Amino acid sequence: MAFDRLIENIIQKQNPTVAGLDPKLEYVPASIKNACFEKYGKTLEGAAAALLEFNKAIIDQIYDIVPAIKPQAAYYEMYGWQGVKALADTIAYAKSKGMFVMTDGKRNDIGTTMEAYAAAHLGVTDVAGESVEAFGADALTVNGYLGSDGIRPLLNICKAEDKGIFVLVKTSNPSSGELQDMKLENGVSVYEQMGRMCEGWGEELPGKYGYSGVGAVVGATYPEQLKEMREKAPHTFFLVPGYGAQGGGAEDAKFAFDKNGFGAIINSSRGIMCAWKKQGLTEEDFAAAAGVEALRMKEDILSVIGEIKA
Repeated sequence: MAFDRLIENIIQKQNPTVAGLDPKLEYVPASIKNACFEKYGKTLEGAAAALLEFNKAIIDQIYDIVPAIKPQAAYYEMYGWQGVKALADTIAYAKSKGMFVMTDGKRNDIGTTMEAYAAAHLGVTDVAGESVEAFGADALTVNGYLGSDGIRPLLNICKAEDKGIFVLVKTSNPSSGELQDMKLENGVSVYEQMGRMCEGWGEELPGKYGYSGVGAVVGATYPEQLKEMREKAPHTFFLVPGYGAQGGGAEDAKFAFDKNGFGAIINSSRGIMCAWKKQGLTEEDFAAAAGVEALRMKEDILSVIGEIKA
């Protein structure tokens, strides 16, 4: 099961964190941008080439520290098909370095349309009888608020291709409570109900470490709810955004983990990509600074959860 591979990578690196690669062109050093613009012009192709070089430089610095990356699809799609190719190339490069890749796409549809999303990001596409991998990520974030019709099409592909999904449960944004905190007629919150559904869907994708292939997105910005969901969804692996730039810290994120240090992976995006600013360095030092921040984040999380035990 896909999350077994992720957990084993976390154990090996003693690091339950993921680097979010959500690059903006403004984050990319001038030297990289200028070289790409000189080759391709100030075009979408030039911009996409710059993003890819930026990503590869960061991956080179962090792959032996961080077990996974999480590219957010929107930051690539805004640069057209050229940006989408940069996403595919980023995924391939990270996997060549042994990293687990979770694409943050928050896809949400039903039936054959959701099957198409699943084939694109997690499975294979049939091309005149040949099976071709389009993106090849290991996991995909999905929106479960269309109900089971939007999730079940993913499960067979996850089972066949050894992939996983993370379903939005309690998100880290300030207005998440407008819907997710509402109480249903049985007194259960919307987010708790979604967590219960993740537990049910996950029964089809069991894992050897006690966590299924159906994970949940639960933000570090809401530590009480994070603690609640760890107790109520004991077989659901958490992807935890909100650490760092959004205000969550290690003391908040610790509630995502079980007694062995399993159960969650904590995301940092801008904190790693733009670490050179916080460290008072120049933009040319962005990759080295990302490595320093990745190590600092690892040590910060481990300081509150302790050793991750196999």
